[in-house]
Amino acid sequence: MLTPFHLAIHVTDLNEARAFYGGVLGCAEGRSTDTWVDFDFFGHQLSLHRGTPFATSDTGKVGDHMVPMPHIGLVLHLPDWQALRDRLEEAGTDWVLPPSVRFEGEPGEQWTMFFRDPSGNPIEIKGFREMDAVFAS
Repeated sequence: MLTPFHLAIHVTDLNEARAFYGGVLGCAEGRSTDTWVDFDFFGHQLSLHRGTPFATSDTGKVGDHMVPMPHIGLVLHLPDWQALRDRLEEAGTDWVLPPSVRFEGEPGEQWTMFFRDPSGNPIEIKGFREMDAVFAS
């Protein structure tokens, strides 16, 4: 049985973060103070603290693409991934890597999309038809 992880990262503006994580991504807001806010990030605890976000660079080579490192990520069942992709497209998301399939027909076939939150934190969301394929080799 998987258990929730906890991740705490910096954001520059809590109101922008609330609009993005709560409004666009649909995450329920939890506890907060004037300097941080918790979200139920698809079953995981994401704590957003006001501050300077971590530095990133496009150094992660995946297939033919260079992706931002480090980044936070999430794995969803494909129908949930598709619904989230649709919400992000409706919100006018500026894609780092637009929604696409990779490793098609191979073990670990997955759909992926990369984008940044309003503070510039990179996020990757993966979609799998079957969750047991997440660790397929």
